[in-house]
Amino acid sequence: MKTVTVTAPDRTEIQEVEPPEVGPADLVVQMKACGICGSDMLYIHVGGIPPRQGDTRLGHEPAGEVIRVGAEVEGVQVGDHVVINPMAAVDGMIGNGGAQGGLSDVLVLRDARPGVQFRVVPKEIPWHVVALNEPMAVAYHGVNRSGAGVGTKAVVFGAGPVGLGAAIGLKSKGAEHVVVVDVVPNRLDKAVKVGADAVINSAEEDVIERLKQLHGEVPGFMGRANRPATDVYIDAAGVPAVIETALRAMRHRGVLTVIAVHKKPVPIDFQEILTTEVDIRMSMGYPTEIFEVTDSIIADWDKYQHIVSDVVPFAEVERGLRLAATPGATDKVVITFD
Repeated sequence: MKTVTVTAPDRTEIQEVEPPEVGPADLVVQMKACGICGSDMLYIHVGGIPPRQGDTRLGHEPAGEVIRVGAEVEGVQVGDHVVINPMAAVDGMIGNGGAQGGLSDVLVLRDARPGVQFRVVPKEIPWHVVALNEPMAVAYHGVNRSGAGVGTKAVVFGAGPVGLGAAIGLKSKGAEHVVVVDVVPNRLDKAVKVGADAVINSAEEDVIERLKQLHGEVPGFMGRANRPATDVYIDAAGVPAVIETALRAMRHRGVLTVIAVHKKPVPIDFQEILTTEVDIRMSMGYPTEIFEVTDSIIADWDKYQHIVSDVVPFAEVERGLRLAATPGATDKVVITFD
């Protein structure tokens, strides 16, 4: 079978390898789609990750069709469509230094259990949308960390895939009003399509003043200027200006949740934010959300489909990887298999 492997810094190869052996507790899934993540670009640049430096199989956003069910596996049958939890693979994290990668013809889920390694999804959902399950779990965890719920007024900074996923997640949790902030017009157009109540182009508008118009105002501390009545701020952009803007804007005991990866330290003036008693929360991965978010995708897949910008066939996977690695060239690349 074919699999995409990082073999050296800035080098990938499509290798022919022997399919994994299959036991009675295993599930065999033929890959139908696998998204490309920014971390894949990092793995390629540094030549792979331990314990398989120089031999790292790529792809941790997999979805596929079941082609073989071990005698001991329950809750699934041949022909079912499934999303996969790459973190739960017993032979190492799929596409993250484990023995297998999602950019392969086939995956073998060992000791497969429904709700742990996989979940069956409706067949009418397009494969490129099903493959969003893993990155959308990252977004969903951020929403859960924020504490957003019915009636929440929220703003999401960054209209990339995770930011858009957070916007959908907020609405699915019952948020009253969700604003998305970005500087790229076509990304803001996508935010509207996925259900954002309003968008702000921060290159053209004052974010804080616009949030006051959209969410109302609350008094500042001891006569200071009013602040937006926004409850939750989500950073899915990863730039220092977002943190600075959010902390200047936040109401008393507002919540800032950081999903994005910041590549450099961000200064924070704790004296300035002391009186607001703001809550800064970090969000990483998806401790419980990998299949929680599946319900949202099933209910709103027509919205999630707008997140995918490019669908590339596996025969052109190297082009897909180059596209994903080019800044500003795309938003979300998904590789599909015949």
